[in-house]
Amino acid sequence: MRTVVVLNQDQMGHGDRELGRRILGTFLRKALALEGLDAIVFYNSGVKLLAKDSPVLVELTLLAEHGVDLVPCGTCVQSLGLELATGSVSDMDTILRELSAAQKVITL
Repeated sequence: MRTVVVLNQDQMGHGDRELGRRILGTFLRKALALEGLDAIVFYNSGVKLLAKDSPVLVELTLLAEHGVDLVPCGTCVQSLGLELATGSVSDMDTILRELSAAQKVITL
């Protein structure tokens, strides 16, 4: 089943920031077990996860090495003035194609 994960913030859930980052790291380490994980879409502050100082850069790089597309919103990257350490700057058309082709979308 073609699965896309959406990360629209730089942590998992709301509340304690450090806890949110820690559990996001755990989720991403275990995400290779998700059946059909094809892409992770990033927008808003979620694009910060692809920067050099990301607390989950190792996990995201590993996912990319295993064929998971990392699809960050280019407008968001530009607006936040980020330089990406992994992933390729994308656009909303690509994000929409990823989401519409997915059989399952998981938003964190």
